[in-house]
Formats: sequence, structure tokens, C-alpha cells
Amino acid sequence: MKCILLSDVSKLGKKGELIEVSDGYARNYLIPRGLAEEATPAKLAEWKQKQKSMEIREKKLKEEALALQKKLNGKVVKIALSAGERGKLFGSVTTAHLAKALEEQLGVKISKKDIKIEGAVKETGEHPFVVKLYPGVEAQMTMLVEAE
Repeated sequence: MKCILLSDVSKLGKKGELIEVSDGYARNYLIPRGLAEEATPAKLAEWKQKQKSMEIREKKLKEEALALQKKLNGKVVKIALSAGERGKLFGSVTTAHLAKALEEQLGVKISKKDIKIEGAVKETGEHPFVVKLYPGVEAQMTMLVEAE
């Protein structure tokens, strides 16, 4: 029996997927628990329409991410933190610092979860980092850490 999943089911699929399962599994487990619905012709037409709109939305999001990648690639973000002698910082630069600096300096709102820093940044100077904009689309940037 063909079913459309209404929520994620482990080892079966994610919400919105069209799956093929045995009749008994669908009628006795998936449908009564509200995990899936039978794929009737009307439901299939509705599902196909939703898939098309999701594809269009995903394509638009990817295009926006690629445009943002071109804007951000190679940019330098300056961060000023208190430091001691020889450029050692009191603490370290966090992704929250970077997210705030990106918003203030470039006007781009990025979640701190989407920023990747190699190791801990505990010294002044230039350090590379990556901003994940979309699955498979990342911007390579540099942070310039200065003493306050």
C-alpha cells in the first residue's frame, strides 16, 4: 500500500515522503497512530503539488545562499577583545562573537550554529572561519582579532 508520511518514522522515512509498505502495517500501525495517510488519487495530486512548491522554495533558498556566498567570500570581520601582553586574549573568540560582528559590520544575520571555527581562537591576529549558508554552500571568511 502506498502511504504519505505525516511525521518522521525511524527506519521508514521523513515527513512528506511517499512510501510503499505492507497493507497490514499501514492499516494497523501507521494510519491509526496518525503517522501516515493512504495515498488516494486525490491525496497523491495534493502531494505532488506540495512537492513542486517545496522544490521551487528550495531552489530559491539555494539561489539566495549562492548570492550571499559571493558577497561574503573572502571578507574580513574585525573583532576587538581585551588581551594581555603578547596578544593573548582573556578568554576566546566564540561563534556568538562572530555572529554579532557579522550582523554589525556586514548587515548579515547568521546563526551562531552555522559558523565553524577551527580550534579555539585565543590570540590576536587573522584566523579563518567558515559560514554555512545552505547545505553544500559555505563562505570562507577571515576574522581579524585585535586587542581592545
